[in-house]
Amino acid sequence: MKTRFLIALAASSALATPVLAQNLKLNDKGYFTTPGLDVMVFNDYYPEGHQTGVTIIQHGKRVAANGDIRLEPSPGQWSAMPKTVTRNVDRATNTISQTLTFPNPEANRKGFNPVFYPNIDVNYKVRVTPLAGNSFRINVDLDKPIPAEWVGKIGFNFELLPIHYWGKSFLMDGQSGIFPRQPNGPVVAPAADAPKVEVPVPVQPNGPVTDLNTEPEGVALATGRKLVVAADDDQQRMTFQSSSGAMELIDGRLNHNNGWFIVREPIPAGKTTNALEWVVTPHVQPNWKYEPVIQVSQVGYAPNQPKKAVFELDPSDANVGPATLYRLTENGREQVMQGVPQQWGDFLRYKYRTLDFSNVTQPGMYVVSYGGKSSHPFKIGADVYSRHVWQPTLEVFLPAQMCHMRVHQKYRVWHAHDHLDDALMAPTNLNHFDGYASGPSTLTKYKPYELVPGLDAGGWHDAGDYDMRVESQIGTMWLLAKMVEEFGLDYDATTIDQKRKLVEIHTPDGKNDAVQQLEHGLLSVMGGYRSMGRLYRGIIEPTHRQYVMLGQAENQSDNVWRKPVEGLGKDASGNPIPFDDRWVFTEDNPNRELYAAAGLAASARVMKASNPAFAAETLAAARDLTAKAMPRGKSVQNKVFALAELLHATGDQAYARQIVAMEKDILGNIEDSAWRLAPVLGQIRDAGFKRRLDAAVAAYQATVKQSARTDSPYGVPYKPDIWGAGWTIQERGVRQYFFHKGWPQHTDPQSWVSALNFVLGVHPGENTNSFVSGVGAKSATVAYGTNRADFSYIPGGVISGTALIRPDLPELKEWPFFWQQTEYVMGGGETNYMFLALAADRLYGKGGAQ
Repeated sequence: MKTRFLIALAASSALATPVLAQNLKLNDKGYFTTPGLDVMVFNDYYPEGHQTGVTIIQHGKRVAANGDIRLEPSPGQWSAMPKTVTRNVDRATNTISQTLTFPNPEANRKGFNPVFYPNIDVNYKVRVTPLAGNSFRINVDLDKPIPAEWVGKIGFNFELLPIHYWGKSFLMDGQSGIFPRQPNGPVVAPAADAPKVEVPVPVQPNGPVTDLNTEPEGVALATGRKLVVAADDDQQRMTFQSSSGAMELIDGRLNHNNGWFIVREPIPAGKTTNALEWVVTPHVQPNWKYEPVIQVSQVGYAPNQPKKAVFELDPSDANVGPATLYRLTENGREQVMQGVPQQWGDFLRYKYRTLDFSNVTQPGMYVVSYGGKSSHPFKIGADVYSRHVWQPTLEVFLPAQMCHMRVHQKYRVWHAHDHLDDALMAPTNLNHFDGYASGPSTLTKYKPYELVPGLDAGGWHDAGDYDMRVESQIGTMWLLAKMVEEFGLDYDATTIDQKRKLVEIHTPDGKNDAVQQLEHGLLSVMGGYRSMGRLYRGIIEPTHRQYVMLGQAENQSDNVWRKPVEGLGKDASGNPIPFDDRWVFTEDNPNRELYAAAGLAASARVMKASNPAFAAETLAAARDLTAKAMPRGKSVQNKVFALAELLHATGDQAYARQIVAMEKDILGNIEDSAWRLAPVLGQIRDAGFKRRLDAAVAAYQATVKQSARTDSPYGVPYKPDIWGAGWTIQERGVRQYFFHKGWPQHTDPQSWVSALNFVLGVHPGENTNSFVSGVGAKSATVAYGTNRADFSYIPGGVISGTALIRPDLPELKEWPFFWQQTEYVMGGGETNYMFLALAADRLYGKGGAQ
């Protein structure tokens, strides 16, 4: 039974500190701050994403985080993380504390991403108190001494983000060195007495295996009681000093590619109160201020498009000077306009001003300057969205994600033939480590581990993990279909040969790439429907080892299907090697089936011209899925979605009558449901329904217009959870496009154009990169894709973008292992962007408003 937490009062520090005034103050947002330094204490809640614990923001950059107790020197994505219990901000003692406990019962062997905890019971408190100058003290109190078998293994870890320290120096008790660009040995095997976690692996029927996180470890870079990092850089110099034991400087990347540098001290035996005590002193430059950041589209603007530069300023910045717009000429910069930016107000931690230059329409290249800073160059021209904007997504990103194909780009091979052994029926009663789950039945005629035919063709990897979720496949297909219908998208830069399973990027074959990509998605989804009579939930690799693979897709399995009794033989120790074939999961989920039916109906309309037989089969599947799911579905938006797309595809008034019969639910769900009806308003004959719908849309759009003025300086709501808000903002932009299509009298087109601008660089934070890799003057060219281990990117992929480090720091690091900031996905992340770019070209380009 767990004992009560000790109530530990702040103890006097045994460490000497400078006799200076205390600079760090506790602000009304619940963290310690002084100009140039912020110390946050468990303001955030995402340890597996290096986004919680004691966190340091030095000169505006988050350089260290996750200061907390860990069970391993170098934890990984599925390592045991503590459960947070109570956070306390004590203004009387100027201390922030957090109580925590191992294990976390909500995550232990269950949940979306199950974690396998050892048999351990540890309850503790982390306390942080400012000291003189810019120093602060960290104390750890335990309610009872750690178990004997864990002495020397449980420790306090503080993580340093590698990209800020590569090539910089460290000093530690007479030892010194440079933080290496890549992890280096020597490496030692784990201690024989290291506690082990037994993790059942369903694909391996002969018993559990040891947790993959129990791995060899690198020898510490240095050990001692006082560590100075970045001694050569006044912007990043920081000192760690311990009075409780010896610290180690560890390179966590030896165990995990996405690891950080780690400052660690094991918790000593027999200790409770003040089991650990550190003083941390980040150097802060006197009178430091955040430099102005100028945010304009990385691509540019059409002449007739509203144009606004956003200036992100230090909250104490009272010296407001003029901003200048320059046109770039053969003789250098030519001033076009100058003016004092208009005050917008405070947002997150910064002050914002804006400069409207909509009246500048002359085609050319421009920059904006303010406060000694200049923006990147950007274009004004009617063809600004016509080239180098949406094309990379269709030309490179979608082909590179194509499963079951060999993908060439001239001299380059993105990947060879992959996953031709797809797919085995997943085991029953399984909670997979990436969120897939199965019940007591496969819901099909196929038994666990039996080959399901028809799944070795089509589909896209989603997008850094190689899995194929049905909603990501359908979302991509639906958006491709709508781009063909709405904008007449007809573009050929790629050869796609399904017979030879071969793709040649930048080699036209005389066929519309968008339709060929749409067909590729259908081959996967309809392949599963043909074989199983239902949709798959998803197709994914069975083991952690495959899941974390970085590299080309063909390396994830051997492309050879084997009978279940064969397995893959035995390893050198005589242990059976599990199958490497991916698993296919099924589910009984009428809401998702309705969503998929809508995408199939839209796909059938577009496929009808090039492959009428396949289109008819697809439409029949959409009808069948809808008929079975409608009586049981609860999602109003997915019901409306399926009915609207089927009405559009068939003209069958039975679907229109079902829509009208849902009036009460639709009017109560305008934001998510009404926009889906925009393309079929002309096919709905009930005038009263449409009149009441019009009034409800008008009321909703009034709230959208109000939020555009007040939610953020960007005309869109910026409300990220864990992932950056870019995908959500894009999705909202597409929704607003259809509101504008159906109800232009109520909907401001800037509500979706602003979403495009946000993705293209007009977003918070010092990093103004375009979220679209390879698009714009500066873009996300270090991204969480299949080639992330190479710190590279895939042109046309769209990252989730600027995340929020709670409570108020917008952050976009050029670090490829932050899935919450730089990940690519399918199902909208890429095609919502394409849709908005095409829509802007239609609205403002050569064929649009001038």
